[in-house]
Amino acid sequence: MEASVVSTAMPSVIRELRGESLYALPFAVYLLTSTVSSPLWGRGSDILGRKKLYLIGVLLFLVGSALCGAAQNMPWLIGARAVQGLGAGALLTISLTIVGELYSLQERGKVQAFISGVWGISGLAGPLLGGWLTDSLSWRWTFLVSLPFGVLAFALVARFLKQTGERRAARLDWPGAALFTAGSALIVWGLETRAWFLAGLGVLVLAGAIAAELRHPAPLLPMKALRERVPGVAFAGNLLGGAAYFGVIAYLPLYAQSLSGGGATAAGAILTPMLVGWTLTSILSARLIRVVPLARLSQLGFALLVVMFALLILAVHAPLWVTSALGFAVGMGMGFAMLSLLLAAQQSATGGELGAVTSGVLFARQMGGALGTAIMALLIGPAAIAAGGFELAEGLRRAYVLSLGLVAVAFALSLALPAVRAAPDTGAPPSLE
Repeated sequence: MEASVVSTAMPSVIRELRGESLYALPFAVYLLTSTVSSPLWGRGSDILGRKKLYLIGVLLFLVGSALCGAAQNMPWLIGARAVQGLGAGALLTISLTIVGELYSLQERGKVQAFISGVWGISGLAGPLLGGWLTDSLSWRWTFLVSLPFGVLAFALVARFLKQTGERRAARLDWPGAALFTAGSALIVWGLETRAWFLAGLGVLVLAGAIAAELRHPAPLLPMKALRERVPGVAFAGNLLGGAAYFGVIAYLPLYAQSLSGGGATAAGAILTPMLVGWTLTSILSARLIRVVPLARLSQLGFALLVVMFALLILAVHAPLWVTSALGFAVGMGMGFAMLSLLLAAQQSATGGELGAVTSGVLFARQMGGALGTAIMALLIGPAAIAAGGFELAEGLRRAYVLSLGLVAVAFALSLALPAVRAAPDTGAPPSLE
């Protein structure tokens, strides 16, 4: 819910805190810290077990949410979002790792359907609730509303979740984690502030991180697995899809609000169809994996994304209901592609690597989102963001063109996937066609 509730509140936030020039940073920093921390949470849970690290992640998320609600200026809000994102990095990563550990591929589809349903309800409620809270009370409540849910989640997990993941003798890759964090932060910050030297330095630091990872016996990211076809395609597909999708949705509420003249509630409504589409197809995918190879589902998803982003380019000045309808199909494409790639990567993971592989795929999606948000800000331009209306629509057209190119590359990569299909639950490995 927190991932979507903030988008509708940001226009009001920047008016009160006077942060127009920093509009993208609360999104980018949240995505950045959740991104760079997720591999550490995943690898740490492989070594230390899942439950303790999950509870620590919940606490960090709650502290960050409270600090966001109390923010008095944009730097405070950006810093609080960094703490919140750090906790968020644990929640999704460890949740999906636990599911992958407890259930076979066929059973996992059923469980993922429940998770997708919960995620969908939260995602649907998020934009509308965020808009209502902002218009009726204050944008601060879009952050504070997370607190009772987080406290309840902590209590339920502490009471009922049994420890999963075997503790094993290995050491965390702290140098790799530090290099990945520094490199990713430099790239995103450099792109956001147009400090090209910092962005270039970030690329060099990330290259150093990869070199360090290749030499480490238990790397933060599963470098050996990522050289294999299925995890490698899953990583690349999530990186490209995340950049295309999350880079665009950061700016759609602002456009809707400027065009309609409505409040945050109207701005939130434009995200709802995307979330509905993602949720419905995630649930549908979880059932289809019994009869349809995972590769075919991912190819279907990326093909939908290619067609829809092409139509968005043509319909950039169309009424908002047209954008919403196309957004629904964009969400459908993400639902098909992202779930199938994650399940395929988990199915290919060897013993002791499940947490690292799961977090690696999520890292790619979130890193794509962080980079996409920053790059889209450059393409759209601060003047268009401030002006809204026609100028912002033209900026979004440039963003759609980039998104189209990204998902087209992802579709081409998905064609290399083997046709893995869930086998009957007999303990046998998945079939290959």
